Order: sequence, then structure tokens, then C-alpha cells
Amino acid sequence: MARRVAYSGEHFIIAFARRDNGDCPAGEFFDGLNTLDKAKLMALFLIAGDQGKFYNPEKFGDLGGGLYEFKSFQIRMPFAYAKNERGLILVTHGFIKKKDKTPKTEIERAWRIYNEDQAQTRLAIVKKAKQ
Repeated sequence: MARRVAYSGEHFIIAFARRDNGDCPAGEFFDGLNTLDKAKLMALFLIAGDQGKFYNPEKFGDLGGGLYEFKSFQIRMPFAYAKNERGLILVTHGFIKKKDKTPKTEIERAWRIYNEDQAQTRLAIVKKAKQ
């Protein structure tokens, strides 16, 4: 199943990661937001996709270990760079942050979704190579 692309920029493509069962938690979260919040996040996707660098720690957070987050007030959408797919940023899911620090459970969830997505990509590459 193909990933849903949120934005295709000059430097990066911003896409929503997919789970083993085909679900797309980031896309579902994004779709559930109001129009204003979607617009604010799209502005961040445009910056990431077109400029390729993030300088504003109030809008782009580093969660450590190669995991980052798009930040719009209390809305958070973790992301990581795809392995073996140059120029691709995978947004794993979204959540409303209620405390000062990003909960460990959300970081763990982001890595689970990311790893499921990347496992599907590796499987697709292997299948393609065998054909």
C-alpha cells in the first residue's frame, strides 16, 4: 500500500507512515483537526519540504535518537527520516501534548509505527529484487 503524501517539496517529501495493517495514524489524526490547525501544520510541512532545514525550536522539536516533531501549540506530530529512501520524511502519528515534556509512550509509539513502515519498505524492496 502506498503512503499518503502530505506535501512534496523541493528538498523533502512529507508522508504519513503506514502500519502493518494499512492504517495511517498520522493521516487519521491530521484529518480530524480543524481547518486552522491543519493550515498551521501544512505551513510547517512546507518549511521542511522546501527549505530542508529547521531553525525554530518552537515549531520543530528534537526528541532524540533521530526522532523529531512538528509542533503547533499543543499539537505534536513526530517524524523521522526514512532509511533507504532519500528525501523522505515520515510522520508517524499525532497527539495533543498535555505536559511540558513529550510522554515516553508517544515516543515509543512513534518508533513502533516508523519501524512497521520501514519493514514494509524493506519487504517491498526484497520482493522487487526477486522478480
